[in-house]
Amino acid sequence: MVQRRFTAAEATAMLPELSRDLKQLQEITQELQKQYVDLQKIKARYKQALAAGRVSDDGEDPFFELEAQIEFQQLEAEMLIANFSRKGVLLKMISPGLIDFPAVIEGQEALICWKEGEERITHYHGWHDGFSGRKPLPEDA
Repeated sequence: MVQRRFTAAEATAMLPELSRDLKQLQEITQELQKQYVDLQKIKARYKQALAAGRVSDDGEDPFFELEAQIEFQQLEAEMLIANFSRKGVLLKMISPGLIDFPAVIEGQEALICWKEGEERITHYHGWHDGFSGRKPLPEDA
């Protein structure tokens, strides 16, 4: 599969769409984390109540509905993450958002990078340099 290469202008043009996708993914993952913590608390209370004889085990799964909701949200988050790849970009971090765009800069394979909060694309780094190796984009990128 041939990997798409972006110019700085192409990457910048995608920012509004990617920002919306990122915000949606952040909301889902935050809700997912909250629901998971809530489920663990509910399970702990249920286990204590069961041990104390305040509830009885009737063989039904009292957590089925909540676990199904969490599973659905996990699938939704996975789908959103996969959408970044389908667009040819690399989602490096969800929060804060960090997205890399494969590119060729000054004849070298590189990654144009964007961090959530930046208004436009201004930096790049090598494939193995990571965010800490960011350099300003040359004028002709």
